[in-house]
Amino acid sequence: MPSGRIEPFPGIAEVARVAGVSYMTVSRVINGRKGVSEDTRRRILRLLDEMGYRPNLLARALRTGRTRSIGVIGYANALRGPSNLLFSAQLAARAAGFSVTVITVADQQAEALSLAIAEMHERAVEAIILFSPYRSSGAALRRVRSTVPIVAIWGPEEIGIPVISYDHPQAAAMATQHLLDLGHPTVRHISGPTGWTGSDLRVVGWRDALSAAGREIPQVVVGDWQARSGYKAGCAILAEPDVSAVFISSDQMALGFMAAAHELGRRIPDDLSVVGYDNDPGSEYFSPPLTTVHQDFAVIGQRAFDVARSLIESPDKPPPDVTALVPELVIRATTGPYCPRA
Repeated sequence: MPSGRIEPFPGIAEVARVAGVSYMTVSRVINGRKGVSEDTRRRILRLLDEMGYRPNLLARALRTGRTRSIGVIGYANALRGPSNLLFSAQLAARAAGFSVTVITVADQQAEALSLAIAEMHERAVEAIILFSPYRSSGAALRRVRSTVPIVAIWGPEEIGIPVISYDHPQAAAMATQHLLDLGHPTVRHISGPTGWTGSDLRVVGWRDALSAAGREIPQVVVGDWQARSGYKAGCAILAEPDVSAVFISSDQMALGFMAAAHELGRRIPDDLSVVGYDNDPGSEYFSPPLTTVHQDFAVIGQRAFDVARSLIESPDKPPPDVTALVPELVIRATTGPYCPRA
């Protein structure tokens, strides 16, 4: 019969006893230190999970003066990109033995950010990772004050804190140049919402690539990241019969655009080439499979945590202003040589 008594979580000593290693070996694994073989590390991590080990954060903080806690501030929306970035940053922190406090804000004005940061201070986090997709948030971030390091994901540049992002201008230029190299006279662009850092910088890269090639720069059509806006943009753009190549700022908008193209009798890639952005998990199963720019959200979250951790552990070392990750163009079946319509 169950006793009804709640069993306590095992401590490091109990995990060490079951693993047949020293207390110090388990401690090294928990704290991410060197000096433990990979096989032993894996075995201890498995036991920590199976035995339900939970670190005594209060005891650790009193003993070391550190909480090993990270704060993550996100923007409240249901889009896949922001959600995946928040999750990947949390996952990276937890894998390194840090606890994570998450706060979402309804907007990114200075008042909302200041309140969220103040709450993080009350919870004794050692650093904050902030998801900041809007260029307008730069002014707010310059006004907020924090006693712990802050790292921004997708933040605007030159805001006085480290920013982690993909090189959006380079990515857009790469996608546009791919279409120009296939012989297309010019490339139309469906952007994300105006004011999003990634969206605005992709417009810059697309425009710069066309300008450098001496090609016509068409008017940008603005979408909202969702498939429906891509569909509507497609219906408008493809009313012009000479459109042969389109670079689209998200795979979901590309999906809607391709549906519009199909309805209008445009054949992809025979007489219409399409490049998306993100490399969504389902993009390789579009019909046809989508050529797109790969944006790895797990890498962004991991890099943001790595920078935050370095600021905690080496506070005197100056961090990079911007860490621009190198994009990759994934070529599939939606792009092909220019073929003028009869």
